[in-house]
Amino acid sequence: MTALSMLWRAIAEGKCELTQRIIIITGSSDGIGAAAARQLSAQGDRVVIVGRSREKTSSIANELGADSFLSDFTRLAEVRALAAALLEKYPHIDVLANNAGGIMGNREETVDGHEKTFQVNHLAPFLLTTLLMERLIASRARVINTSSVANQYFGALDIHDLDARKRYSPNKAYGDAKLANILFTRELHHRYHAQGIQTAAFHPGNVATSFSTGSTSAMRVIYQTALKRIMLIKPKQGADTLVWLACAQPGEDWISGEYYYKRKITRANKQAYDAELAKQLWESSESMVGLRGAP
Repeated sequence: MTALSMLWRAIAEGKCELTQRIIIITGSSDGIGAAAARQLSAQGDRVVIVGRSREKTSSIANELGADSFLSDFTRLAEVRALAAALLEKYPHIDVLANNAGGIMGNREETVDGHEKTFQVNHLAPFLLTTLLMERLIASRARVINTSSVANQYFGALDIHDLDARKRYSPNKAYGDAKLANILFTRELHHRYHAQGIQTAAFHPGNVATSFSTGSTSAMRVIYQTALKRIMLIKPKQGADTLVWLACAQPGEDWISGEYYYKRKITRANKQAYDAELAKQLWESSESMVGLRGAP
């Protein structure tokens, strides 16, 4: 009798049971997050919907029969509350997909005193991941970070001006934040891969979503007009690499710590490969979200 047949016999006899995977997806009330949630739920995973809009979050959660949580990433207190709620409800977390984000308009600071684009796209998911870290390690979890090709086009990270007080544009702020997602991924791998964490960042492609709503970036002309039907892909297509990273075998099908596009490792901004910058960003991020004393 093979090991697999022995397992199924044990299940049939009630001696053991299969543990349903818990997959938390932030920004999953719309766009590629919702598309990924639908696909993963359809294959039997227990998907947890996290969104900012009560109406949209409830809608997708009800559609899938999924748990849902509301969290506004412009408020770090809500991120802390989200982490506490997730830890209370789920004894294991198999996948954390940090997918929430977007491009903003004129420079604006959050109630926490940080540039809004940087906080929503990087600091909030950094804080959430860090607060969940013990549970993620115990679960030997995957952490998947949604980045963007904007890291190459617009990213030029200044470790001494992460809140963009000296130099700001919507595109640069977004590019910097998406570059930070990749640096975070690489440093997360460096610090925690030996403890079982598997992590990757990915570019979903140019997807027809509402992510540029409220932005003054020129990109809104593509995302919010009829041009999106011609130039942008559908959310389900954009979700493909996220779903693949959540399901394929790390170490065999994909390599932890890398940046992907269309299921293949792709080249990022040259700053993404600066190990010292990744370390500095981690430490600065800890200070900015209150996990360590200011440097």
